[in-house]
Amino acid sequence: MTVDFAPGATGTDEVLFARQGSLGRVRLHRPQAINALTHEMVLAMHAQLEAWAADDSVTAVVLDGAGERGLCAGGDIRALRTQIMDGDRCAATAFWADEYRLNALVHRYPKPYAALMTGVVMGGGVGVSAYGSLRLVTADARVAMPETGIGFFPDVGSLYLLSRAPGELGTHLALSGSTIGGADAVHCGLADAVVDPTDLPGVVERLAAGEAVEAATVGDVAPGSGLSGARSWIDGCYAGEDPQAVLAALRTHPAEPARAAAEVVASRSPMSVAVTLEAIRRAATMSTLEEVLGQDRALGEAFLESSDFLEGVRALLVDKDHDPRWAPATLEEVSAEAVQALFGVSG
Repeated sequence: MTVDFAPGATGTDEVLFARQGSLGRVRLHRPQAINALTHEMVLAMHAQLEAWAADDSVTAVVLDGAGERGLCAGGDIRALRTQIMDGDRCAATAFWADEYRLNALVHRYPKPYAALMTGVVMGGGVGVSAYGSLRLVTADARVAMPETGIGFFPDVGSLYLLSRAPGELGTHLALSGSTIGGADAVHCGLADAVVDPTDLPGVVERLAAGEAVEAATVGDVAPGSGLSGARSWIDGCYAGEDPQAVLAALRTHPAEPARAAAEVVASRSPMSVAVTLEAIRRAATMSTLEEVLGQDRALGEAFLESSDFLEGVRALLVDKDHDPRWAPATLEEVSAEAVQALFGVSG
């Protein structure tokens, strides 16, 4: 069946919309950037989802991404860096506010919202997919919240989900920014079922026909997870609230994967690692996604005063030398008082 996608009311062609039977289709449409989210895309999605929520002829919504590389690589952080460097910090905070508003809408959407999590699903891509009511991921998907590697923290409410993952798996993913496949995404609560890519068109057709589709009818809801077997070292090493102790435990653990994880964590922004550990512990005590998104917004504004975000994006995406110069340079130099100050707590 041919589906005619078109821009929504805001006019941007970077996200397209269509009707297929009783189904509303959303397609992220920046394949050259792995569908990284711009502010215009976020606003267009929010407006269309609200319109469909009020339209009785729409029974469900499906989100996918254009191109072969993935659903969404995250927010357009290069553009955010440019805005901040140009002195337009209000543009960055406005983007985050609207992005988090979209995440909350997806989470509370009154109709079935299916996300097809193929290829790269990172950062903001997790935010527009992992809160859906039907989250279908392919086995070879690359799912991650890699923000500590760019001097930021896992936002879009992801710590709400990661803090509820089995054991300390979520802490490991948050601090290290490690990429996982479909089976581990299901195990950690970021997706519902692993599906064969060739089965996805049939799922869309079933939804377009008004059928209520359950994850168990389209994929493996209990696939083998490599991370589940790693809890023997992850749960112990990532316990507690002291980032220095976490790194030390990883470095001295007899398991080689633990020592490898230590090298990854040590390469991330020390301030980001310390803040992320505090943030995920706080998120575990919060009862709603909206509370975590509120924490994200406050932290994002606080991080605008940090040089690590600008430096991390420079090293990864601008100059691409992969040699960020963090400040402070090590976890030992990060004071507990500085971390608490970012949460608005004075010493």
